[in-house]
Amino acid sequence: MSKQTVIACLGDSLTWGFPYGTQYSWVNLVSQRTGLKMINLGINGNTTEDMLHRFPFQVLPAKPTHVVLMGGTNDIIMRETFPRITLNLQNLVEVAQKHKIIPILGLPIPLGWKEAEVRLERIRAWMRDLACTQNLKVIDFNRAFFQVNSEGEWIPRWELMLDGSHPAIEGYIAMADQFDPAALGLLPDQE
Repeated sequence: MSKQTVIACLGDSLTWGFPYGTQYSWVNLVSQRTGLKMINLGINGNTTEDMLHRFPFQVLPAKPTHVVLMGGTNDIIMRETFPRITLNLQNLVEVAQKHKIIPILGLPIPLGWKEAEVRLERIRAWMRDLACTQNLKVIDFNRAFFQVNSEGEWIPRWELMLDGSHPAIEGYIAMADQFDPAALGLLPDQE
């Protein structure tokens, strides 16, 4: 008998579902749609360092088979350095792997001011590279907030944002749409 798939989702307010609450989060929406057991471990205001500190106390006791790691937005807002953010993310992946938990990287959604978004895109690019080199799965939540126009250009969908950093309810729905269980190798357990 195989172990039940349990997915811990470690992150900040974008995982928690700010300001609406966990019932409107992408985590809850995915769970409702797919039947997958999802645990929302988002905490408003968390940085990648906070997530790393919480891992032993919140992720490990949940005994997940997988963990979605999505962080970096608050680090950028607080002007944390690129090396520190990427070290924290690397350490999160390593601690998951050490405990035989499969890490999945969640790419943070856009920020509404250019300087911060440029810095955050550098983090996303690093996360994509890490996924390639370590054969990790990625959920591109950022993509939910763009559409391609007739000229093939990516255009922001700011109507999905509540403010410059949090989704509206429609934005959380669009984030849930990016979670493809089959592509991630996550199918609901069969009875």
